[in-house]
Order: sequence, then C-alpha cells, then structure tokens
Amino acid sequence: MRILGLDEAGRGCVLGPLVMGGFFIDGREQEELRQAGAADSKAISAARREAALPRLLALGTLSLRRVEPIEIDEGNLNELEICAFISLVAEFRPERVYLDAPVHPRGIPKLQARLVRETGVEDWIIEPKADATWPVVGAASIGAKLSRDAAIHALGNVGSGYPSDPVTRALLADLLRRGQPLPPWVRSRWGTIEALRQQNLFS
Repeated sequence: MRILGLDEAGRGCVLGPLVMGGFFIDGREQEELRQAGAADSKAISAARREAALPRLLALGTLSLRRVEPIEIDEGNLNELEICAFISLVAEFRPERVYLDAPVHPRGIPKLQARLVRETGVEDWIIEPKADATWPVVGAASIGAKLSRDAAIHALGNVGSGYPSDPVTRALLADLLRRGQPLPPWVRSRWGTIEALRQQNLFS
C-alpha cells in the first residue's frame, strides 16, 4: 500500500519557519520505520534524530514544505498548514494518509471531510499524537524537526525560537527596547511580541 505520514514542526514558535513534513512508503511495513528510529521527534534527542534520518531515507521518501514568518504574519496559520499538507498529498498520491491532528479532536471530522474532498484520497487516519503512534508520521516528524532546527541554528544564538525560551525572549526584548525593525525571521504578529512591547512600556 502507498502510505503517507504528515506532521509539522515549529507551529508554536515566534521565530523562524513552520515546516511540514511528508514521509512516503510504498509496500513497506511501518514497523520497519520504527526499527529504523521513527518516533515523535520531540521525544528523542537531536543526536537520535540525526542518526535516524539516513536509515529512514533508505526505506522511504521525505518531502518538506516551509512557510516563512512573513507568510505566517500575512496569512492564516491553520490554512497555510492545511494547504501544505494538501500539496504533499498531491506530490505522492498515496492510498492512505496518516496525519498528526492539527486541530482539536472535535474539529477532526470537518477537517477530514475537507481533505478527502480536496485531495481525492478517501482513507485518512487523523489523530492527536499520531507521531508517537504511527511510525510513518514519526518519520515525517523527524524530517520536519531537523529542517526546522537547521533553520533556527542558522540564525545564530536565538534560543529555540519558542516563546517560553529565555534566550529567545531576551533577544526579542532587546530588539524591541532598541526600537529596531524586527528581522524577517520574527513572526511579528505573535502575541509574544505584543506582550514584550507592553512590558517595555512600563519598564
């Protein structure tokens, strides 16, 4: 069976791109991917992700879609993500798709109906934490996470890019304090930015 796993990395970040990954296998069992190291990318170390990727690529095909901060600022994050997933399905034309649910469980039926309608693929398995349950989604998760981490690393000492990261917050606070235009790798419409601006007003 032609199977595609879909996942993303960087959805909740304030810095850097959102990366969607699709991992495709044709006629292989998912257990082979698990044995090669497929897992929820957030639950394993960077070293394990790096080691797993070449083993996974020997078993299937990885494709990525990258959405830059300016696109996120000017668009709708949910819509951008869904359109990227639809694009990945069009690339591989699988018989079955496994997707780590990007919506609340109550929203899954509506999302599934749209995906069936817009891709022509009838067989969808959409679940929360699918990257931990289904190895093909775990493989997509690892590919997206490694790409996202490389993009953040290329920016220098900016932390992880997540709003809770002290290094990231200190960097953004310093940029705002100096009144400099925010770099293009900052999601300037994120609530974190406005919260830091308000702090600067009263500090």
